[in-house]
Amino acid sequence: MSVQPMPETVTRKFGKAAYRPLTQAELEKIAPTRDERLFLVLSIFIGVLSGLLVVSFRIAIEWIKILTLGSAPHAGQFRLLIVPAVAGLFVAALVHLFFPAARGSGVNQTKAALYIYNGYISFKTVIGKFITAALAIGCGHSLGPEDPSLQIGAGVASMVARRLNLSRQRLRLFAPIGAAAGLAAAFNAPISAILFVIEEVIGQWSAAVLGSIVLSAISSVVVARWFWGSEPLFRIPTVTMRDPRELIAYAILGVAGGFAALVFSKALGYLRPQLRALPQWTYYFQSGIAGLLVGMIGFLGFPQVMGPGYEVMDQAMHGQFAWKVLLALALLKILATTLSFSSGTPGGMFAPTMFIGAMLGASVGSFEKLFFPHLTGTVGAYALVGIGVLFAGFLRAPLTSVFMVLEVSGNYSIVLPVILANMIGYLISRALQPVPIFEVFTHQDGLELPSMEEAREESELHLEDALRPVDVPVIKGQQTIAEAAQIAAAENASAFLVSLRDGSWYAMTAHELTSAGPTSTPDTAIERILPAERTPILFPDMPLDSTLHHFPRWPVLPIMNRASKGKLEGIVTQDDVLQCYQKH
Repeated sequence: MSVQPMPETVTRKFGKAAYRPLTQAELEKIAPTRDERLFLVLSIFIGVLSGLLVVSFRIAIEWIKILTLGSAPHAGQFRLLIVPAVAGLFVAALVHLFFPAARGSGVNQTKAALYIYNGYISFKTVIGKFITAALAIGCGHSLGPEDPSLQIGAGVASMVARRLNLSRQRLRLFAPIGAAAGLAAAFNAPISAILFVIEEVIGQWSAAVLGSIVLSAISSVVVARWFWGSEPLFRIPTVTMRDPRELIAYAILGVAGGFAALVFSKALGYLRPQLRALPQWTYYFQSGIAGLLVGMIGFLGFPQVMGPGYEVMDQAMHGQFAWKVLLALALLKILATTLSFSSGTPGGMFAPTMFIGAMLGASVGSFEKLFFPHLTGTVGAYALVGIGVLFAGFLRAPLTSVFMVLEVSGNYSIVLPVILANMIGYLISRALQPVPIFEVFTHQDGLELPSMEEAREESELHLEDALRPVDVPVIKGQQTIAEAAQIAAAENASAFLVSLRDGSWYAMTAHELTSAGPTSTPDTAIERILPAERTPILFPDMPLDSTLHHFPRWPVLPIMNRASKGKLEGIVTQDDVLQCYQKH
């Protein structure tokens, strides 16, 4: 074995006794630690860079809106008709001529980059998404900036990883890290961004990946708050629920939100493939026509549905609309967003979903105030809960929906109504629309990306599902080779278990017994001829697939009791595992 001398600064940390050269094996153990540290530092850098880009993206949207639609657009202005239509034509030309990968929201595109293209997102796509989405959203298309921010962050991470010539595995890991950073900066909500990326982009996590995602999300939010401040997106008074009957109203909101999510999903699922099936030359006009129709909604009296609509949500939370107007805004927002998104205009679904939920929730709250004045719930509380309900029902991210409401409001007293209404909305939406909307878009695009919702719902098989009683001979380690051979021959067993004094087990084959070393005699104890390795320690609650890589070495696997060391619950063989999979 070759030995490499190490600097004193390396050996010093092991203490005085370790002043010696390190072996190659020890060097290999240290190397991954350095890679992990580099990985974490890069995560912070990606978070900062993504935060700066997302801040620039949001500023660009605001400036474009002020320059084209004015600071306070109102019904009857002809520019509400002209600006979205012209912007739609220009954006469509940019997308189809220069930035084809910028089409859509950005969530599915990021998942496709992760699972199909090994985390590759071109810098051209980042630039295209920035320009086209900012133009479309700023000029009044009914879309939001959060989903594009997610893709922009993932693209930044992909670019950094490629510049450093990182491995394919590392490149794939960087996409969700950047996605979390972009979404966290757009929402000013790091926990929600982390949960959404885990729930809908990667579907699972490890300690290393989670640590990197957390660092990137926090870094991007620090940058965003340096520009915008640390105030939450919406502010409502602390929720005080004195009458338990008020939970009935929140449950009704959950039911209404579940059906609203269904209508929204069905509308998008129908119109989007219809427009995509038209001749390609129509793609240059679809965004323009969609912009004209959305502008017409604003021109005829409802300019609130244009753009993301954060100001309108805040107004609804403070009771500035009648409940009938709020319902009309929710329905018209579904129509406007369906038109904008189905036409292929770059932009996100998060803000429209929040808008619809806020209007629906505020309408329920306003109705309650009008007809049940003795209840104490505020309109703002219902609007916030409505945001979570639509997010859970439409985007199918139930865990994210709860924390998102808490983070965008900074109001943790609302958690009970949020959980109740969100779960009702989610369950109704899932029952009526089994396929989540992002998966619907995936199938329409001809892709096969993993369904995170299906993965969450899959019932995992465990060792207890294949467990059977111990029907092979059990021999103590102190017994002799002759005794073991006699027992094995009597039961015609090809394998048996050896119980050792320390509570461990060894699965021994008859061939191993007959080929015992030449130094052994029939009176030699079994434990004297066993190698140092032992059968793996397995328990009934462990995943069934955790056994598969053991069978090439071990003919039978003993399954232990967690409460009593060395006590057997049963055994499994390879045939048991395969038969269990066949049954299920």
